[in-house]
Amino acid sequence: MRILLLAGTGEAAELARLLSDAGHEVTSSLAGVTRSPKALAGQVRSGGFGGDAGFEAWLEAHQPELVIDATHPFAARVSRRSARICDKLGVRYLQLLRPPWPVLPERQQHEVACVAEARALVPTGSVVFLATGRQTLDSFGGFSDCHLICRQIEPPEGPFPFPNGAFRIGRPPFSVEDEVALFEELDVDWLIVKNAGGAASYSKIEAAGQLGIPVIFLARPQQPDAERVAHIQDVMDWVARHADH
Repeated sequence: MRILLLAGTGEAAELARLLSDAGHEVTSSLAGVTRSPKALAGQVRSGGFGGDAGFEAWLEAHQPELVIDATHPFAARVSRRSARICDKLGVRYLQLLRPPWPVLPERQQHEVACVAEARALVPTGSVVFLATGRQTLDSFGGFSDCHLICRQIEPPEGPFPFPNGAFRIGRPPFSVEDEVALFEELDVDWLIVKNAGGAASYSKIEAAGQLGIPVIFLARPQQPDAERVAHIQDVMDWVARHADH
């Protein structure tokens, strides 16, 4: 089957391999956010589609039989767009959305809807470790009385946007031991993360728990109203059912 895989996650990379091995014609689409992405099985296109019209035109030109959305849980704008246009064109769409991390109040964990709510929880003078990515960094301007440390995978293209912060470069995966050592080195008081879910990046949450560092989870945005599964095997089963028809 001809499959468009909206990629950018570890699950997407695994799906590209499994689907290609199963004999499907897979095209993985990357938004181009990461400068040096890992190689994917099958065909790869990078750079986005150019908005709604571009995505619709690509679908009409290439005629995939299935669209599998394995983008990041916080790429919800792309997911909502993709589901809407697939529905319009009659293309079968499935979202793979990993479960969120549980929020454990007994471990000083909080979930908030926005950065402003996070700001209300953090005391003045705190050292705040941001594991939220560079794309949302500008929204933390209200933390001017704290010291911010933002981790990103690649070296920054410009200076930190605020005088009270600095970048920390690191490429995952990180072990719990790595994260404990880093948080101790930086004397971190608070950890702010997107509630992305998944085992691969939970080590920072576990490290914070071991050190008694409070964690703030930014809640996920609204997801598309579409068929959805939580695990890679569920996707493979879905593809197999449609391949049989």
